[in-house]
Amino acid sequence: MPSLQPYPGTFRKLVVGIDIGTTYSGVAYAILDPGEVPQIHGVTRFPGQENHASDSKIPSILYYRPDGTVYCAGAEAAAPGMEFVAEDNELSFVEWFKLHLRPERLDSDEIKRQDLPPLPAGKTVVDVFADFLAYLFGCAERYIRETHANGDSLWTSLADQIEFVLSHPNGWEGLQQGKMRQAAVLGGLVPNTPAGHARVHFVTEGEASLNFCIQSGLTAESIREGQSVMIVDAGGGTVDISSYAFVSVSPLSVEEVTSADCILQGSTRINVRAEAFLKERLQASPYGNDEDIKSMLESFDKSTKPVFKDEKEPSYIKFGAMSCNDAKVNIKRGQLMLSGSDMMSFFRPSLDAIVTVVQKQRQGASRSLKTVFLVGGFAASPLLYAGLKKGLDAIGLTICRPDSHTSKAVAHGAVCFYLEHFVSARVMKMTYGIAIVVDYNRKDPEHALRSSNICV
Repeated sequence: MPSLQPYPGTFRKLVVGIDIGTTYSGVAYAILDPGEVPQIHGVTRFPGQENHASDSKIPSILYYRPDGTVYCAGAEAAAPGMEFVAEDNELSFVEWFKLHLRPERLDSDEIKRQDLPPLPAGKTVVDVFADFLAYLFGCAERYIRETHANGDSLWTSLADQIEFVLSHPNGWEGLQQGKMRQAAVLGGLVPNTPAGHARVHFVTEGEASLNFCIQSGLTAESIREGQSVMIVDAGGGTVDISSYAFVSVSPLSVEEVTSADCILQGSTRINVRAEAFLKERLQASPYGNDEDIKSMLESFDKSTKPVFKDEKEPSYIKFGAMSCNDAKVNIKRGQLMLSGSDMMSFFRPSLDAIVTVVQKQRQGASRSLKTVFLVGGFAASPLLYAGLKKGLDAIGLTICRPDSHTSKAVAHGAVCFYLEHFVSARVMKMTYGIAIVVDYNRKDPEHALRSSNICV
């Protein structure tokens, strides 16, 4: 696999890659010493998650106090009993806030802005982004101080020279980047100066995932054979699909072979469809109340959805006590049984949409594509992998789901993006302009007024 090059700078520097995902987020970093080959590290210790040391991601959730300040975030906001604390202190829960920042053009029949969980009163999406960036930055600082020898002095010496790389979905544009930079300033990552703004960099999640795959050796065979590959980064909110060709090995150079795509078909869409199904199925049941459905959805997200793999077998959602029974809707001893076809109906739209975009990428690519790498948190779903494998096998594509920590791919790849710009050429998503040579129409009054400008 390609090794990172020695850092050519003249003074020590710290690079921090931050991936704020719709459902989970991660942080990676590298300390750059002049003349030395950098090492990329993941932040694997977060408050409230100490019993999961080595876990490189935390929930993208927060609780706000009535005065607008953050009460807790990340794993601490998911701690047992937090719902009771929230009730007692009138806290506001925030999740999926990233989707509020998406471009309007990504709205579809599948998702509308008004369907998203609301932001707290008086808070904009930039405010919430800023608060969560500040939280992740604080976690990174604590981790570096506690993990490295002389960590306190190391951090103090580098705190004013940190380069930040923020990832975002393929479909986001300059407006979204501008708001993310504003959030970085509000969150205290950089000062509100031209020099501070210049320390904030951006990379698409698709390209960051490619960088991770390259650095992890996952694309070694494709690189050797000069093949083209497709990266499908399946996350919580979006699925980012990008295609690349390896044009040279030494030095490694990669080019996009078609414009990247972004669709709102991440794992949260499965939850939304399940919620709509449960509300309809249980509307006449004593267990169709908001509290029971909320409990079902939590169980579905944590236990039922991640292990579903076969539409021929039923699935179960545990939500209540042994005394909870309603044979009319298949509830027995506190468990709701769903048929395989019911479960499949939650996944099918996402599967079909991904396969459609993969076909679009393949048809529009300037080079032949043979291999697809499936990464991201949603990639862990056995049903998603099996469904995509079946759909892509039918059109002659091979799909690989790396047996690695691909949930940390984007944050790790964001740091790699700063160190090694493997991608040397990108395809524009759109072009615009006006016609400058128009056929003369003698019946058009506007043309007649400019008849002296006719060219033959």
